[in-house]
Amino acid sequence: MTQPLPVEVLLGIYLGILTGIFPALVAWGLGFLFKYFTGVSIPGFGVVVLALGLAGINGGLLALADPTVLQSGYRVVVALIVVLMMSLYAHAKGDAMGTTFPKRLTLQSLRDRTLSSDVVEFVGSRGEVTVEVVGEVADMEGYPPLPPATRTAIKTGEWRLPADLPLSELENRFADRLRTELDLADVSVAIDERGRATVVAAPPLSGISKRVPAGHRAVSVEALVPTGMARGDEVVVLADDVAVEGTVIAARSGEKKPEQPAADGGTTDKAALPPVVTAAPTTTGGEGRVTVAVPRKDAETLLGVRRGKVVVTARGTHREFELVSLLRRAGKRFRKRTIRPNGPLDGTTLGEANLRTTYGVAVLAVKRPDGWVVAPRGGTELHAGDELFAVGTSDALEAFEEVAA
Repeated sequence: MTQPLPVEVLLGIYLGILTGIFPALVAWGLGFLFKYFTGVSIPGFGVVVLALGLAGINGGLLALADPTVLQSGYRVVVALIVVLMMSLYAHAKGDAMGTTFPKRLTLQSLRDRTLSSDVVEFVGSRGEVTVEVVGEVADMEGYPPLPPATRTAIKTGEWRLPADLPLSELENRFADRLRTELDLADVSVAIDERGRATVVAAPPLSGISKRVPAGHRAVSVEALVPTGMARGDEVVVLADDVAVEGTVIAARSGEKKPEQPAADGGTTDKAALPPVVTAAPTTTGGEGRVTVAVPRKDAETLLGVRRGKVVVTARGTHREFELVSLLRRAGKRFRKRTIRPNGPLDGTTLGEANLRTTYGVAVLAVKRPDGWVVAPRGGTELHAGDELFAVGTSDALEAFEEVAA
């Protein structure tokens, strides 16, 4: 039974969409693969022939189920036009994606990613971005929970950073700023192209002794403090013909108050006024004191020094932090597990335990009393007391913990 022309057109569009989905997907895939691997675009005529062939197969299958589907010529013509339009559009999109898709996805390309241009705000001639912390600020494993006030400060703070930096450097800058301004023990940051950040943080450390690494001592030295120095900076203290390298764990600088009118109309002596000490997270420069964590053997050298010179050294980029950040984005976590005596892992090798297949974890290193085994092979023997540093998902690590410890 022939339907009115508008109805036939609508049925033709419906039939074209129904039979054209698969040809469009094939056209997109072929366009992308040919352009990506060979740099050559498939001619449009070839796409048309392939799409008509696939659509004919689909239409024939539909006709087997319902013979009235292809009885109207108008309906078939409209369906063919729809199929050709869908296939040519999908082919053009696949071809364009094959052109722009990176040929090799490396750590360098991930580090060089930048912000989207529409989130950059220009203040004068300089572009800035306001980093927005999305989601809940997560607690870092191995540390106590964050105080509510610190969590709120991270979530609601106005964090403005330069917009002309790669995302990896932007993440480092934001992490350093959070660590410095909020006195966080540790922090991990991931920022996407839209300037949205997810933050995993550890609460502030209480007391200076917890900031001193094992085998080091904290020594305070009076010096002319550089401007902008903050906790965690690597410095060299020069005094009495010796140079000692250390890490800043506390710094204070200040400036003296300006002259003020005295009661008799004169000016007060600057030296009579106490110095104004800055409360900023970074030093403002000037006379002050710097507390540095130095190796134990160098601590006695600095204890006899009354005044020294402080030189800030370049810290550079720690590639291991970038690796940890990438693994965290992939949902991986790190755990340390000690093999218990007479356990299922005691006396076996990594190859026999087959941890990757059985538990979904990978052992990055084994610590023993006689030293470390980094990137252990399958023949590495495991004994009671060995510490395994494993990486995997949280669920996999919890299941592995029951076996190892």
